[in-house]
Amino acid sequence: MDLSELLGPLLSPAFTLGGVPTSWAELLGFVTGVLTVWLVVRQHIWNWPISVANVVLLGLVFLTAGLYADAALQIVYVVLALYGWWQWLYGGADRSRLTVSRTGRGEWAALIVCGAAATAGLTWVLARYTDSSVPFWDALTTALSLMATYGQSRKLLESWWLWITVDVVYIPLYAYKGLYLTSALYVIFLALCVAGLAAWRRDLVTRPEPVAA
Repeated sequence: MDLSELLGPLLSPAFTLGGVPTSWAELLGFVTGVLTVWLVVRQHIWNWPISVANVVLLGLVFLTAGLYADAALQIVYVVLALYGWWQWLYGGADRSRLTVSRTGRGEWAALIVCGAAATAGLTWVLARYTDSSVPFWDALTTALSLMATYGQSRKLLESWWLWITVDVVYIPLYAYKGLYLTSALYVIFLALCVAGLAAWRRDLVTRPEPVAA
């Protein structure tokens, strides 16, 4: 069995939404995506393995829609998910579970520089070497998503603000590309991100300060 035969059922239409067929991969990506973000809000470790399944499914969706940077981004997400899984389990003091913290100035500066460089580089690559109709927006959301995922893997509170920004851009972008179910998914993501920001902020404020020996 070749790859096209293996992936055929996932890429076949599950139903039609707004006159546009919605694949099984997009539908399953919707379900696993909502579950992943809900688990992140609750700081549940199972968000990481489920997110791996989610990014594989959405990678197929984005590839067929011509969102090449987003499709390639899913590969990086798998690596970051494994990193985040390990960090949440052992990234705290004395290899304990990681707790919510704030993003330092130096970390912010590094993220902004890397994000700007990634956006510029990806925009050039997509405009020059692909048939992408939205090279800048595809590149920008890719860079911001990587920044947010890194912050999430380190349980940095401000990662939610990055995700909120990404979702605001993704909602009209996916609708423009005819991915209406995925666009609706990011509306749900936006609401979950606001809830996550509030929940992590409460956790940070109410956590007792460590007592010096």
